[in-house]
Amino acid sequence: MSFLVPAPGAQISHDIADYPDGIVIPVNKPLRWTSADVIRKLKFVAIRHFGKKNLKVGHAGTLDPLATGILLVCFGPACRMAQSLQDTDKDYIALMRFGATTPSYDLEKPVDRMFPYEHITEEAVRAALPAFLGEQEQVAPLFSAKSVDGVRAYELARKLYRSGAGNLDTAALETLHRSRITISELELLGYNDVIIPEETDSPETSASPTPPKASFGPLPLMSPRVGTVSGESVSSGTASSRIHLEDTSALGLPEATIRIACSKGTYIRAFARDLGEALGSGAHLAGLIRSRSGSFRLSDALTMDQAMELFR
Repeated sequence: MSFLVPAPGAQISHDIADYPDGIVIPVNKPLRWTSADVIRKLKFVAIRHFGKKNLKVGHAGTLDPLATGILLVCFGPACRMAQSLQDTDKDYIALMRFGATTPSYDLEKPVDRMFPYEHITEEAVRAALPAFLGEQEQVAPLFSAKSVDGVRAYELARKLYRSGAGNLDTAALETLHRSRITISELELLGYNDVIIPEETDSPETSASPTPPKASFGPLPLMSPRVGTVSGESVSSGTASSRIHLEDTSALGLPEATIRIACSKGTYIRAFARDLGEALGSGAHLAGLIRSRSGSFRLSDALTMDQAMELFR
């Protein structure tokens, strides 16, 4: 199939039949938007644009509300390709804070437990990473999109959390199946706000300077202090009001920015949990960007404004 992948500012025909294989738009999902929020907003403008009320619109792989980066949105016949697009490998840039855990393993819930962290260093994090490479079993976070007897795990978890039902992991992990995942690459990009320089050849042997690894450094990638995320303003009127965002930056915890290349179904929040345990401490995810989904990269993604403009 050869679906259309429009560039920013492209003109889209008003007849969906002009795209027999459909349209796929890589969107840079804003912070605190659910994947459903993105679909709902784009489906509304696309229906008006094409004049087709039963237009199919879907996404190829959920992205957590407290994450930004590539979300592939499929229109029309391209929805038939959603599963194959979802099955591709992904790249993430993750900011992890050590010494504290939260029930959701990210900033959606407040810290529930503190751990010793004085022993955690850049060298310790670097030494712990190789053990996570390769195929392995991973237990999904409670606050996830996995289904438990037909109910999303995050719905069960939020219900338990609101009721104060003790240890959420004990209450629900037994109902979650372990998944086989593969982590193919792990790279420590920064530690405690210091970008780790990439190894390069000497000027005499290097044909060209090495490009930066990312356009962002190891900064708080999902923080209430940040007014914009990946260049797009976060509006409280658009972001889901039910998605809470904690700020753990004032705790002064050690943190690492890590690039992760992995298979579909990998939960980076769960990886943060497991890495914290491997280091003899706790950890939570303080920021996440999906920088690649299959052949689509963050540089290919449109902001929500650019995506909506395609249908105007």
